[in-house]
Amino acid sequence: MDTVATGLGIAFFVIALAYAAVGQAGASSYIAAMALSGFSPLVIKPTALALNLMVAAIGTAHFLKVGRLSWRNVYPFAILGFPFSVLGGSVHLPERVYHPVVGLILVVSAIQMARSALRKSASVITMPKTPPLHAALITGAVIGFVSGTTGSGGGVFLAPVILARNWGTAHQTAATTAVYNLMNSTAALIGAGASWNALPNFLPWWLLAVAAGGSIGALIGSRYLSACWIRIILSVLLMVSGLKLLW
Repeated sequence: MDTVATGLGIAFFVIALAYAAVGQAGASSYIAAMALSGFSPLVIKPTALALNLMVAAIGTAHFLKVGRLSWRNVYPFAILGFPFSVLGGSVHLPERVYHPVVGLILVVSAIQMARSALRKSASVITMPKTPPLHAALITGAVIGFVSGTTGSGGGVFLAPVILARNWGTAHQTAATTAVYNLMNSTAALIGAGASWNALPNFLPWWLLAVAAGGSIGALIGSRYLSACWIRIILSVLLMVSGLKLLW
């Protein structure tokens, strides 16, 4: 394995650890890291989805084990999220469009997440509401298509929406987005089947790296992180990833 691949493996371990702690799988930062290393969108998209799938599966297992997961909060987003992710996965954006689109979405999400963290830390936290079915269906479909098109998994876009609308606590949101990432990464990877032959030869080593990082991160997030810190960490991760793609 060459120097670039080794460096990316180390970076992916750290990314998976940080993102898994807040119920995310890290696709946005995998995308940024590979883009900075000179990989093309044709390689980046299926690779990021494969790494995302691995970490999301680990995160889902951890949150399920500690009882943080509510299927009632998951399925409304997944009903249309899955098929629209397959559809989005089949769409391939040119590089000049791909990077700024993903970067802008991440920066906007980071700002919204930061506002949410500050607002919740400065006021009395109200009891979360169950997501309305129609709103959840539309949200799942839109985010599913966007995440499938960009190769981001979707949870990184879904978390700010859930928290902004008070459709779940920070820990419930982390669990919900872990499952959403798992389902949508699978769907988008199916949709991106035409680009599977572009997957790099060292992908198995990267999968091992994110599996190790994701396991540690999910354990920390599911058991030890407070709600406020989950929001703050997620907002920082979103902003860093978005700015890297826009720079």
